[in-house]
Amino acid sequence: MPRLRTVLNRAVLALAGLFLLAIASVALTLVPWAPHLPAPWPRPGAHAVLLNADALPRLRTQGWWTPTLLMGSIVATVVFALWCSRQLRSGARPTVPLSAPDSALRSGALEDAITHQAVAIAGVAGCRTRLLVHRRHLHVRMHVWLGPDVTPAGVLPALTTLVDRAEGALTSYIVHTHVRLSTRSHHVRHIR
Repeated sequence: MPRLRTVLNRAVLALAGLFLLAIASVALTLVPWAPHLPAPWPRPGAHAVLLNADALPRLRTQGWWTPTLLMGSIVATVVFALWCSRQLRSGARPTVPLSAPDSALRSGALEDAITHQAVAIAGVAGCRTRLLVHRRHLHVRMHVWLGPDVTPAGVLPALTTLVDRAEGALTSYIVHTHVRLSTRSHHVRHIR
């Protein structure tokens, strides 16, 4: 879903950009300094307009003009409003149902719990956890920073136990865990 949202956002931005570019190009041809535009730019006539005063009443007498214009405007407004509300609503974190009946947990609270338990492991200098909920799948992404002179083999058994406990609490989901290990180097103070 995040990838679909990214593609949709980019498509909407591209369409909005093309629309604004078209409006700007038309506006540039109607300004008094239009003769100073580059050579390939289309030149407007002496009194060129997009829709002249004679054509507008003729279009209004057509049976399709007013309803089409109104429906197009309404549809564009509704689609834009739905898109904006979807963007604003996406910040809400989902809840994760637990194995106990009628129990749920905010995904942010679960991230914090996993992070605090990981930091409590000897040799772990820091941890950042991110949960992504997709229907029946739960993706747990952990970035664990090891302390200086700590080998991954020294913390992996404890991290595996932590992940197994988290998966045991989330039996209603298929849990995929990705752990990234990094080391923090010795920070030597430089004296000047």
